[in-house]
Amino acid sequence: MGVTRKTIETLIAAALPDAQVSVEDTTGGGDHYAAVVVTAAFQGKTLIERHRMVYAALGDLMRAQIHALALTTETPEEYKRT
Repeated sequence: MGVTRKTIETLIAAALPDAQVSVEDTTGGGDHYAAVVVTAAFQGKTLIERHRMVYAALGDLMRAQIHALALTTETPEEYKRT
């Protein structure tokens, strides 16, 4: 069994405490996910820097249990515009 959606949400929230995190298992197999992460910590960061922040929060799960992770990473201001 793969990693759970809740585990991913918890790890990201622990690394980015003010973040709003929503994770969806896109295939039901526990290894393909889509996540929306909204935090002020992304202010002034490039898309790559934002993704690296999320990957760092997930650590070894990105190398072992999570096969695919589609990310939407926005500041609160960016999120309000969508």
